Amino acid sequence: MKNQIQIASEILEEMHRHALSDFPNECVGFFYGQSEGNTKTVTEYGPLENSKEGDQRRRFEVNPLDYMKAEQYALANQLELLGIYHSHPLHPAVPSEHDLKQAVPFFSYIIASVNETKVEKTTSWQLNEENKFEEELLKSNK
Repeated sequence: MKNQIQIASEILEEMHRHALSDFPNECVGFFYGQSEGNTKTVTEYGPLENSKEGDQRRRFEVNPLDYMKAEQYALANQLELLGIYHSHPLHPAVPSEHDLKQAVPFFSYIIASVNETKVEKTTSWQLNEENKFEEELLKSNK
């Protein structure tokens, strides 16, 4: 059975607003919630500042301190840190080679393809046992 991500439309819209406001650069943020079996339910989203030095149009970086704070936040609020959200400005919503090099198992990676005026497509991915990205079913309660 395919893994799936369930996300409230309000949270997805927040992620989309973040992606549009950071355009033409990549945006980045964490998302939190609960996982049960093959389903992750996103209940919170925390935008981050892209800490990548230099060109942010094709890369994002998460400051290690932000990651540590996210883990602490999840623990303090009985949540799981489920994954990372980021945008692909003027690029498809599929993981890049760079995304693959940075990815960790068990995390989900929500990617939004964005242009100057709108989000074109949003997908979610997770590493499989062969260290390749497998698309997850992204369900919003719209």
